[in-house]
Amino acid sequence: MNAYLFLIGLCVVIIFSFFTGILSKKTNVPSVLVLIILGVGLNQLLEYFKLEPDFYSSLEVLGIVGLIMIVLEAALDLELKKENWPIIWKSFTIAALSLAFTSVSLSFILLAFMPDMLFLEALVYALPLSIMSSAIVIPSVMNMSKYKKEFMIYEGTFSDILGIMVFYMIVENIDVEGMRQLSIAIGGNLFLTLFISVILSYVLLYIIQNIRGEAKFFLFLAVLVLLYSVGKLFHLSSLVIILMFGLLLRNHKVLLFWKLEEWLKDERMETLFDQFKMITVETSFLVRTFFFVVFGMTLPLTSLISWNVWLISVLFLIVTYGLRFGLFFAIERRNIMPQVLITPRGLISILLFFAIPEELKVKGFENGVLFVEILATSIIMAWALIAYRKQKAELDEALADGGMAVNSGDSRSEFTEISISSKED
Repeated sequence: MNAYLFLIGLCVVIIFSFFTGILSKKTNVPSVLVLIILGVGLNQLLEYFKLEPDFYSSLEVLGIVGLIMIVLEAALDLELKKENWPIIWKSFTIAALSLAFTSVSLSFILLAFMPDMLFLEALVYALPLSIMSSAIVIPSVMNMSKYKKEFMIYEGTFSDILGIMVFYMIVENIDVEGMRQLSIAIGGNLFLTLFISVILSYVLLYIIQNIRGEAKFFLFLAVLVLLYSVGKLFHLSSLVIILMFGLLLRNHKVLLFWKLEEWLKDERMETLFDQFKMITVETSFLVRTFFFVVFGMTLPLTSLISWNVWLISVLFLIVTYGLRFGLFFAIERRNIMPQVLITPRGLISILLFFAIPEELKVKGFENGVLFVEILATSIIMAWALIAYRKQKAELDEALADGGMAVNSGDSRSEFTEISISSKED
């Protein structure tokens, strides 16, 4: 393919993705759907002109950078304040239990349809389908009430971080025999990585705040990628290093004490945070755009006419939302809509599917299941948010016409119920 045509194509995709993001904020229709459909259309166009661009080989590198940026962006979103503790522990509990129960349940469903699979193989396939996409959730919940918005941001962030870490811990220790040995290997690996990451994160931040030159971000992004890659070679949980770096940058006043807090200057750290936040958001936007489009281009459309794909997908959705409703009812208890219906699958699911090692891949599994899950969870989320926006508008109208509610007992009691529900948020 002509290099200029290839560059034109890349630029058009980026511009298109930007405007779909704006459209998504106004309509609550997730941009992921539009980008995947764009990928499907581009694939048909390339097949028509008999063009086969060789960019799939760069997906692994793009995936590594994408995972680093997503974990870093998620860590920068986690503000650990004392007053946020009730939201933090509830959202973390729901994210962790939802990931555990959903992935195990989906694994058994896969084993029922594919009895030749091993449980760990089924779990590796189920995990990506059990992770909520914070990349879709965060921009979608900005019009919700303060409590609901913060809860969903925390839950989506925790789901991303926990899901990615658990996936790679299992994949990297798959050769360990026995659950006890596996637990010891993962626990020791995590403890060692956590210890190293705390020291490295502090040293990196101390150095970066004292550098006066230009292009500091990409210098230390290179250092982070280097640390991640070296950690992978030594079979460490490298994403913990990225996570601790982001948490320390965002919450240095909370996580540091004594001399450590004195050595990191608040003004410089705030400037660094703003710079990192801006560029991680921009880089994550690029990664999301190309991965969703490439996923659409690699999607075998024939798999969508398989009854097996739709049956597995429907069972997955029933289990996912059933478990989610139970967890919210047990932990959150009050005013749980539309949060229960907001659990979209997205970039993380696609990235982890591409990251499944060859020795764990199962020929019988069809990628159409992933597409249907992304499509269905995004549509359900969009419907829930549109219904919530409509209900909120009706509430605002009722508050504006409060005098009418005072004139009759029935309408007054109804108005009171709406007001109490509003105050709970």
